[in-house]
Amino acid sequence: MKNGNTHITSFTSHAIVLIVLLTLTFLSVSVTSYHLGAFSVTIALAIASVKVATVISNFMHVKHESLFIKLMISGVFVLYTLVIIITFIDYHLR
Repeated sequence: MKNGNTHITSFTSHAIVLIVLLTLTFLSVSVTSYHLGAFSVTIALAIASVKVATVISNFMHVKHESLFIKLMISGVFVLYTLVIIITFIDYHLR
């Protein structure tokens, strides 16, 4: 945290995060009922990435951190995305 400042999150923000996570979970489960081929895995990974970003932002309090920490975490997401894209390209070209 910046300069040791504390922050208090409200019950409302936790309730909104809960609703968002439950909605995304329901969406990821409902995607499995459709046969979309390789896109079903892609969609499931995209939904899971949004859920992870929501949890990191709210429960790990990254939204209250410095820009450097946010950029480092964003870099991890970019690297994760590149690995997934390279994996799908390799799978497709075999």
